[in-house]
Amino acid sequence: MENCHDDSMVPRSEEEIENLMKRLRRIEGQVRGIQKMVEEDRYCIDILTQIMAIEAAMKKVSFSLIERHANHCMVKAVKENNGEASVTELMEVIKRYVK
Repeated sequence: MENCHDDSMVPRSEEEIENLMKRLRRIEGQVRGIQKMVEEDRYCIDILTQIMAIEAAMKKVSFSLIERHANHCMVKAVKENNGEASVTELMEVIKRYVK
């Protein structure tokens, strides 16, 4: 698959890509909605509520990617005797994510 950036990645199925894209398009729409709310000088609490909804949606996307990485890419790395490096890589990303 063209979008595999290295040999450690397990390509996503078309269904996985489409599901991620649907979620990201929905989030994009929510961001545009917030822009409109700001332009319309809407109530701060309403805007903040929408921002929290976007943050929650982004977390769902992130956790979905983490779960997929663990179940596919890391499993592949373990089978290829490269599990330790894969765990280290994921832990570094998680450390940055939770900051």
